[in-house]
Amino acid sequence: MCIPPQGSRAEQITPLPLDCHCSSRSVSFLKSKGVSKKNRLKDWKSRLSYFLQNSSSPGKPKTGKKSKQQTFIKPSPEEAQLWSEAFDELLASKYGLAAFRAFLKSEFCEENIEFWLACEDFKKTKSPQKLSSKAKKIYTDFIEKEAPKEINIDFQTKTLIAQNIQEATSGCFTTAQKRVYSLMENNSYPRFLESEFYQDLCKKPQITTEPHAT
Repeated sequence: MCIPPQGSRAEQITPLPLDCHCSSRSVSFLKSKGVSKKNRLKDWKSRLSYFLQNSSSPGKPKTGKKSKQQTFIKPSPEEAQLWSEAFDELLASKYGLAAFRAFLKSEFCEENIEFWLACEDFKKTKSPQKLSSKAKKIYTDFIEKEAPKEINIDFQTKTLIAQNIQEATSGCFTTAQKRVYSLMENNSYPRFLESEFYQDLCKKPQITTEPHAT
């Protein structure tokens, strides 16, 4: 589990998250809370640009050609406000999904959304050979004990998945994906909506008017 920073606004309004594992990097994150709001927002925007540029390949950065210098393309406040209506609205939006991933990355809790995206890609796979290889990769990345991105699911579900991937079908990870979706919807999603990052995206630009001459 990730432990929220002590003495912060998040501590007062946010329940202890159940949807992610702590890592050694969390210590650095807690120490970095003294960083100014401006710098935190800049860091989030940089992550958002990264995930937008790499949205075609869930969980993996693009390789090959050098990418152009990252530029932050901000969604409209109206679009950002729609994400608060439902978790599905957030995930269905290219900008929303990228923003959510950027937020989870800042909390070192990105394993759940990466698992969910991997499952979405897995369900679209038609080739039995590819289905089998993808199932084993998802298992080694997210499910098995001490996996590099181990998700928080119960032992029975893990055991069932271990059995199912021997003869992989598109439904191998359905139960685990539903569990992870629920964890994100009930824990990460409310924290995202309360974050400085999301609040900044929802702000409408102030319109200044020239004073009339008298």
